[in-house]
Amino acid sequence: MGEIELLQNALVPWRESDGRIVFEYDIPRLGKRIDVVLLLNGIVFCLEFKVGQSSILESDLDQVLDYALDLKNFHKFSEDKLIVPILVATKHHGASILIQQSIYDDRVVNPLVAGADCIQDLIREIVDQYPHENPVDENWIISPYAPTPTIIEAARTLYESHSVEDITRHEADQVSTDRTIAYILKVIQKSKKNGDKSICFVTGVPGAGKTLVGLEVAVKQTYQGLDTPVEDENAVYLSGNGPLVAVLTEALARDNYEKCKARGESKKKTDAKREVGKFIQIIHRYRDNMLAKIKNPVENGILEIDPEKAVKQAATGYGEVEHVAIFDEAQRSWTHERLANYLKRGGTYGNKLKVPNFPISEAAFLIWSLDQREDWATIVCLVGGGQEIHTGEAGITEWINALNDIYTHWKVYISPQLTEPEYAEGRVNELLEKNKNVTYSDRLHLSVSLRSYRAEKLSSFVHSLLAIDGNAPSIFLEIKDKYPIVLTRDFEKAKAWLHDKARGAERTGVLITKESARYKPLGVHVLAPGDENAVHWFLEDIVDTRSSNYLEDAATEIQVQGLELDYTCVLWDADMRYENGAWRFYKFNGKTEWREIVDNTESKHEQMKYMLNAYRVLLTRARAGMVICVPKGNNRKTSMGFPEDATRMPKYYDDTFNYLKSLGLEEI
Repeated sequence: MGEIELLQNALVPWRESDGRIVFEYDIPRLGKRIDVVLLLNGIVFCLEFKVGQSSILESDLDQVLDYALDLKNFHKFSEDKLIVPILVATKHHGASILIQQSIYDDRVVNPLVAGADCIQDLIREIVDQYPHENPVDENWIISPYAPTPTIIEAARTLYESHSVEDITRHEADQVSTDRTIAYILKVIQKSKKNGDKSICFVTGVPGAGKTLVGLEVAVKQTYQGLDTPVEDENAVYLSGNGPLVAVLTEALARDNYEKCKARGESKKKTDAKREVGKFIQIIHRYRDNMLAKIKNPVENGILEIDPEKAVKQAATGYGEVEHVAIFDEAQRSWTHERLANYLKRGGTYGNKLKVPNFPISEAAFLIWSLDQREDWATIVCLVGGGQEIHTGEAGITEWINALNDIYTHWKVYISPQLTEPEYAEGRVNELLEKNKNVTYSDRLHLSVSLRSYRAEKLSSFVHSLLAIDGNAPSIFLEIKDKYPIVLTRDFEKAKAWLHDKARGAERTGVLITKESARYKPLGVHVLAPGDENAVHWFLEDIVDTRSSNYLEDAATEIQVQGLELDYTCVLWDADMRYENGAWRFYKFNGKTEWREIVDNTESKHEQMKYMLNAYRVLLTRARAGMVICVPKGNNRKTSMGFPEDATRMPKYYDDTFNYLKSLGLEEI
């Protein structure tokens, strides 16, 4: 018996009602369809059928719950409705019993189960328990649908369909990524028409969709609405963020491999990964491809292509690079000093090639690479403010210096927000004052957070919290009802909160800064370095101990920047402390004590900035809510009256906890 016949029989008691049935309703964010949506007596039922199945699988329950949560969070005419997900395993005997405790605060019911002969009874039970629901809007089928995909979901959809039009927000009152993408594509076409070299700087608050913009520009430029790439129009998405590239590449390769297998096509997973690698690349490998072509050693501080190492092609120069390159997290490009020292040691990703006396910064070298094209080129720099987290990361200053001093013929398109303090420490206007090729456009700024779909002002709250500017409490009042941020001193309570919040396939995880040191007493392990570990942490199922959901391994800002989870626990150690109305920074000596970092040199100032930015990254990773855990420390004393653990004194943590609580965060 098929779905239609089953429902015809099950819904006989309501044949005179004004209910509606929708088959195969699209959930674009998840790239799937709900088998059946039943709108009855003001209730939204999501039914997922497993015809011929008697067993109940956890993955199937998660699937139908994910559909219900997607409607609740992103479907306008479902947001205030009771939503009931039901898994119908046709050969299963019996049905779930609805109990009040199984309904969450947002009025989404825990998944119910029914066999073919019990659907009617289960639906009647629910309708009888909730007889006074307001009618479902008659336009439910054409309701505004404003999904906010994770970067992994968005990348999967882009890679599969070459279009992102149906997977992101499109409300008229919100700043959309669409206008930014359209502006960049217009610059690209203008550069092609006029034979220009151009560069765009795109800014955005954390979670605003900068990476999504970069991926879509790469796809739209490469495919231009077609099923196959347009010859000699390729664009490439590049990032120096190893974990991000590894996670995206693995996710897309797995997806591509599974779809091919389902179609009966023969393809190895390594082949799928190689295909993805043409579209998404680690920036260091891209850089090394060009390094292999230069004259070495470099003479007179001038880079030149060695004709014995590269074949000159018409219109491309010796670069053999794409017309369009998108550099994500451009603020993390290396300083001249760091890159020169790295190449002096022969530390490149590819050939271990030693390049003594390398003359320019990474930003300047990447511009130089595309400048080798003899026709036209466009660079898109995606810039996160206040997110430099490594020593040797140059921020945006090196890009601007290169454009001012070397590549003066390049057209510069820039977001006005790039002039704010978190970018190049507020010196952008000064640096670009004499550059006559600059065009400002607010279309190059993304002001709304898409990551935190429940709280678009989360980034403003985090900025105010870290700036200690007094505005955080009022901002928190605006977001607290939709985006829970709670506080605890008990790590076990924090984990319990995450377990209680997460439903379906939602992901949780523990976050900690790389400078944190005294986490072992809490039973916390830090995720081991290596991109493969980040892949497992972000992608494996909840049953896999390597998954973030197991809450056994805490990831650092290095491993999570650019990615996201649904709910997080930020574990706040003694490396950054609130003391006397200001942040003070400490580094553990690895043995017995924390030593304060004093801002008395440029390098110390940079180190303090990176530590502050680390917490900025961690506090903006959660899409739906977070718990901040500030440990109590150890106040016990030995029999001789000495501290039992002088590295975890309560005074290291208390003022930070009290400051966070003063902002309005509820303690659990």
